[in-house]
Amino acid sequence: MLLYNSATRTRQEFVPNVEGKVSMYTCGPTVYHYAHIGNLRSYIMEDVLEKYLRYVGYDVTRVMNITDVGHLTSDADTGEDKMLKGAKREKKTVLEIAKFYTDAFFEDCKKLNIKTPDVVAPATTCIDEFIKVISSLIEKGYAYEAGGNIYFDTSKLKQYYIFNDFKEEDLEVGVREGVEEDSNKRNKADFVLWFTKSKFDDQELKWESPWGVGYPGWHIECSCISMKHLGEYLDIHCGGIDNAFPHHTNEIAQSEAYVGHKWCNYWFHVHHLNTNSGKMSKSSGEFLTVSLLESKGYDPLVYRFFCLQSHYRKSLVFSYENLDNAATAYKKLVARIVTLLKDTQGEVDSAVFDERRAAFCEALDNDMNTSLGVTALYDVLKANTTPATKIALIEDFDRVLGLDLVKAAKKIVEEEAAAKSAVSDDPFIREIEEKIQARADAKKAKNYALADEIRAELLSKGVTLIDTAQGTKYQI
Repeated sequence: MLLYNSATRTRQEFVPNVEGKVSMYTCGPTVYHYAHIGNLRSYIMEDVLEKYLRYVGYDVTRVMNITDVGHLTSDADTGEDKMLKGAKREKKTVLEIAKFYTDAFFEDCKKLNIKTPDVVAPATTCIDEFIKVISSLIEKGYAYEAGGNIYFDTSKLKQYYIFNDFKEEDLEVGVREGVEEDSNKRNKADFVLWFTKSKFDDQELKWESPWGVGYPGWHIECSCISMKHLGEYLDIHCGGIDNAFPHHTNEIAQSEAYVGHKWCNYWFHVHHLNTNSGKMSKSSGEFLTVSLLESKGYDPLVYRFFCLQSHYRKSLVFSYENLDNAATAYKKLVARIVTLLKDTQGEVDSAVFDERRAAFCEALDNDMNTSLGVTALYDVLKANTTPATKIALIEDFDRVLGLDLVKAAKKIVEEEAAAKSAVSDDPFIREIEEKIQARADAKKAKNYALADEIRAELLSKGVTLIDTAQGTKYQI
């Protein structure tokens, strides 16, 4: 299995630290508002990665944080606390906001068939771990106190910029949007580990620490939560590409300074979902959420299908026209499976099953190429094999793709059967159906005279028969 590693900028064979086991960390949401569908693209693709690792036999432990404190409106430790901003907007407490939007996030995940990680840890439940790691970084000379806050000293590192070849002048104050000068920092790349001098007098969430009452910075949270639940050696760290700098860069800096060795082997970054006007965000244009798509008549799994049709390392352009195309393709897939379910003759051909499964794995082994994975699904539908084999393969692939294709098709079959059963309670309809069956039997026996008599009899009762490729229909 080859994965693109953002830290080395190359595709590498995936080899976990412990044979057969995978430790996986996902940067979770900051729960001050609903997640928009751009955020959720990352979680969909990370979900596919986790499910594929399990599919091929790995024992996966996946951990995700919930940021409910410490994330400021600028990733450079400036601006207003996002949680406090949300609380002011809705005139609620920070914890009330956190609970509401955490629940909303997981409800969206459920609709999108995104599996809940094995461990979900809100930042506010791990204060002791933050204090422990920050204290150690101070003792080791990697952190310092200035102006009442605790900062990480990036000058103590041999290499700070990991994911891109940044030039220091490109990161100077005023060059990057949203960056304000912090006169407490020794170096402009230093970042806050713990705030004790908040500019917000009404900051709700604060804790006692060796440096005074305060709260953690955003970056330290993910490092500590990951190490608490997954140990000092992490296999895969996931997140959106916009988190590569500074968030993931800072995670690497503080984690490796703390543990004294390489921390994470593979960095899996999902690229942006864009609109025609640029990157999707909560502050620009229409705020696109799963609930909004539902209100417009879209099944959330159509959006998941839309995402799977593109590679995770390519920016994806959202438009309703593109989503309509995905919806049409999804409905056609389900309709083809409905036909298969109505013709389940034959057994599963194990040779064909193994061959097609290998093709699916080849697609996903190629840096999680879900687009080719979907192609492998279409190839199954076109294959010269039994309906039972096709259904078994589609259900097998869906353990990874999470599109509920067979489930959706079975629902249609059940609804059609229920509707037919309800209609059959009418004696006249039952008579029509019996006559249609008798006519079919007569034609099969080449008794065309009887078949014509039945047609004429029904016509005299106001029933017109229409022969189609799908069977005989009738109009009253």
